[in-house]
Amino acid sequence: MDIIETIKEQIAANTILLYMKGSPNAPQCGFSSRAAQAVMACGEKFAYVDILQNPEIRANLPKYANWPTFPQLWVDGELVGGSDIISEMFEKGELQTLIKGAAEKAKA
Repeated sequence: MDIIETIKEQIAANTILLYMKGSPNAPQCGFSSRAAQAVMACGEKFAYVDILQNPEIRANLPKYANWPTFPQLWVDGELVGGSDIISEMFEKGELQTLIKGAAEKAKA
C-alpha cells in the first residue's frame, strides 16, 4: 500500500486525528505542544501520529493536505488546520464545539 493510501486510511479511521511531532504527553516542538494541549483540553479521545517516527508521512502529508506545516488536526476527515488555527479556535470556544460534535456523532 502506498503512503497516500495509508494517510487516507488513518484520516478515515479516526474521527479526531492530530499529526504532530512527538506525542501529546511528550511533544517534540512548541507548536505540537500547543495543539495537543488545546485538543486534550476538549476532553475527548483522539488519535495522533508522531511524524518524527513516520518520515514517509512527514514527507507526503503536506502534499496530500495542501498544508505545509505540522501539527495538522483532522476532524471528520477534514483538515482543521495547524497550531495557530487550533489555538485561535480553542480561545473562541469553536474547537470544543467541533470536537465534541464529532465525538458524539462517532459514538452514535
